[in-house]
Amino acid sequence: MEGEFDLQGETILLKLEGGVATLTLNRPDRLNSFTDRMHEEVREALAQVKAGRADGSVRVLVITGAGRGFCAGQDLSDRSVAPGETPRDLGASVEKNYKPLVMTLRSLELPVIAAVNGVAAGAGANLALACDLVFAARSASFIQSFSKLGLIPDTGGSWILPRLAGPARALGLTLLGDKLPAEQAEAWGMIWKCVDDEALMPTVREVAAKLAQGPTFGYAQTKKAIWASSTNDFETQLNLERDMMTVCGRSNDYREGVAAFLEKRAPRFKGD
Repeated sequence: MEGEFDLQGETILLKLEGGVATLTLNRPDRLNSFTDRMHEEVREALAQVKAGRADGSVRVLVITGAGRGFCAGQDLSDRSVAPGETPRDLGASVEKNYKPLVMTLRSLELPVIAAVNGVAAGAGANLALACDLVFAARSASFIQSFSKLGLIPDTGGSWILPRLAGPARALGLTLLGDKLPAEQAEAWGMIWKCVDDEALMPTVREVAAKLAQGPTFGYAQTKKAIWASSTNDFETQLNLERDMMTVCGRSNDYREGVAAFLEKRAPRFKGD
């Protein structure tokens, strides 16, 4: 497949192989917590992924963390305030960094997989939960740590959590800030699958490779339909399904899928 690349920034790694782009948050000494520089580099990486989707070279995105953690949220030392200084406008930081981050992930027209290899706290937890599929190592955990700082869940957490876990569990997680083990997150339906630590990346790579050979256009429409259902009424959703089926029925992937079925062979999807 065209467009293979392997890039290393100051705070991230981005690798494309076989249609699968892997974005690794790479500040292991700080549990991959976000700084302004990391946000800049993640934005640049996602722009490359989006361009790769447009030219057909990127069919899946995997996000993971280097070392023993996925992402510990915001690096508080990156926004420290000296005595007498005016505190930063945290809302401005959300608007500049965290809001566009999850909006971009949600709008990517390809499957996005989170491989949670350790603690996912604060914005890091909600970053993972904003992905389409979440695989977590058995030793991983999710922590809504905002309440310990007198803050509210950001990075989409106040929207995502009630829809994944229900309002009672969402309030318990966010008000108490307790650690939620990966196995419990799976049992509650918050993530797709919890696997043994050593199986995490092999499992994710296998799933990503399978998705990279699939009907990417149809996957993108499925994402849109599922996310839209949380705010649509039933009739509106039925109308959306009708319109999306019309679009999918005109795609090359649909034509290939039908041809492969009739010819009793494996389909060769190109993602358009």
